[in-house]
Amino acid sequence: MTHAWMPVSPCGADCLAPHPPVAGLGRRMLRVCGAACVVLIASLVAPALFALPPGARDRVLRVVFRGVLRAFGVRLVVHGRLDTAGRGALVVNNHISWLDIVGINAVRPMRALAKREIACWPVLGGLVSRAGSVYLDRERLSTLPATVTQLAEVLRGGSLVSVTPEGTTWCGAASGRFRPATFQAAIDGGVPVRPVALRYRLADGRETTQPAFIGPESLIESLRRVVRLRGLVLEVFVCPEIAPGRAADRRELAALAESAVHAALGVSALRARVSAPRVRVSAPRVRASAPRDAGTRAGSADTRG
Repeated sequence: MTHAWMPVSPCGADCLAPHPPVAGLGRRMLRVCGAACVVLIASLVAPALFALPPGARDRVLRVVFRGVLRAFGVRLVVHGRLDTAGRGALVVNNHISWLDIVGINAVRPMRALAKREIACWPVLGGLVSRAGSVYLDRERLSTLPATVTQLAEVLRGGSLVSVTPEGTTWCGAASGRFRPATFQAAIDGGVPVRPVALRYRLADGRETTQPAFIGPESLIESLRRVVRLRGLVLEVFVCPEIAPGRAADRRELAALAESAVHAALGVSALRARVSAPRVRVSAPRVRASAPRDAGTRAGSADTRG
């Protein structure tokens, strides 16, 4: 038996910025109704999506995900272009909120490596599943090598796949280490890695931790906090791709991607290198070439982390 270590973010309620700007009751009610309408429309058009050419399907999905952001009062600001010229790529980002995957798909619809529980989530579950997500069972880490193999096949097939390699959500004021396991899929698939940095701020430019999905809170609690927030902006920074072969192994590749994200956000090495407590779980021994760095809470695996 070998042991896999699952990271657990130290971020909790104490990390949430105090006295956030709050939207009025009427606006909050409109946001809830708007989000419900977007989800209803998405559910109605979902069966027809499979009949559309990939380009048209992506355009429809982009509209849906942008509609979700607008419904929750989130303004999207994108720096750079997420263009891979038709090639597969592993798209990796820092992990803060359930809004992360909505924002990524609002820029460019893509598949995701997500925890299996997300398929049952309200609002996001159906959208993420229809986008072709690859699901990871975090309760059975023995399945990780097979999941990475499946991920490599998807990447070789030309798909973009979103992964959150921190393995858990952080508040944004602090961040975790990019764990190497899923980077093996990019190496095996012979595809580039495209780092993407996410930042949440208010309309006046101040960064905010309010959208973070952290601690023991439920998705509904986090949804309510986002609905109440006024002037939320999601900034997406698309970093230059890391070409296949540039890194000697998955650990170096993870470090390169992590550095690119921190540089885009202007994060110091001291702030970025906050240590996360880890939970020890047992997993069967796998062959040496299989990834053993299983760090997934939701988004490297999931959307929460």
